[in-house]
Amino acid sequence: MNPGTTFEDQELKKLLSQIVLPQKEKIPDRLKKKKVIVLAGPTAVGKTKHSLAIAEALGGEIVSADSMQVYREMDIGTAKVGKAERATIPHHLIDIRELNESFNVMDFYREAHKAIRSILMQGKVPIVVGGTGFYIHALIYGPPQGPQSVPEIRKELEMEMEKSGANALYERLHKIDPEYAKSITGGDRQKIIRALEIISITKKKVSDFPKMQREDVPYDFRCWFLHTSKELLYPHIEMRCDEMIAAGFIDEVRELDKKGLRKNRTAAQSIGYRQCLEFIESKGTPDDFEEFVAAFKRASRRYAKRQFTWFRKEPLFRWLNVENLPLERSVGTILQDYELSF
Repeated sequence: MNPGTTFEDQELKKLLSQIVLPQKEKIPDRLKKKKVIVLAGPTAVGKTKHSLAIAEALGGEIVSADSMQVYREMDIGTAKVGKAERATIPHHLIDIRELNESFNVMDFYREAHKAIRSILMQGKVPIVVGGTGFYIHALIYGPPQGPQSVPEIRKELEMEMEKSGANALYERLHKIDPEYAKSITGGDRQKIIRALEIISITKKKVSDFPKMQREDVPYDFRCWFLHTSKELLYPHIEMRCDEMIAAGFIDEVRELDKKGLRKNRTAAQSIGYRQCLEFIESKGTPDDFEEFVAAFKRASRRYAKRQFTWFRKEPLFRWLNVENLPLERSVGTILQDYELSF
């Protein structure tokens, strides 16, 4: 060991030497440009009922693009599709991880492409459904470029995030890589940490990494963003929050807390779960409960707003206003596009 070099330095160098840049999934020639339907949209807009109707009409299978539905027992707070529906129409990427297991965009990219290949090989139609824009973008254009995560560096950044807050780290990212910083928001905690981790490891800006070109998209993704006016959507969001609480959401979080929910930082910080954990730590007074409900609804509305912002920048998505459309009409529009685009 060289003078002045610590054991930790040696271990970090060992980890860095093992870094391998992520590779894009290789798509068999016979599956290239096969159609894949993608349904995105803000929370509570009705993606689930649309996906079930489309899957039934086409003989399709559903691939979840929700970053939290991968975890077992996180059911009520993620609005996970019921077991009865899953028994009728196969769903993929739901209940595939325990709370103590990690799941990130690279995991999603690999798992989703594996599911899509399997569905297509059976002669069925893959229907990707979710509101996690970062995951859907990676599915279509390829995984984010950059090295594998280094636990020591990530842990240090996460501790700094807890101590100084997301805004402080976002400001640092904005100074180092303003181009990439403009593509995310100050509330995207995971993307801020990941960007600073990449910069720390590679000494390169995130925006310097090559981006996948549109012509390189592996499948014929038929992408739809379902939406309504915010005047209609926000009351629906608030109603769903009330329904989740009435269905036993607080008890669900209490049980998950006993099983280590807080140790999974991503899951513990997710919409609803974070606010409920804070309520559990409170004295549980009526005022505390009212504050929890208000915070839950506020966070859900803000998340919907971010989803609108994200998908406005996605060129492959066509926006379908489902506000005044009967389900059969909106589903029919998507089915017609699928049939006529051969």
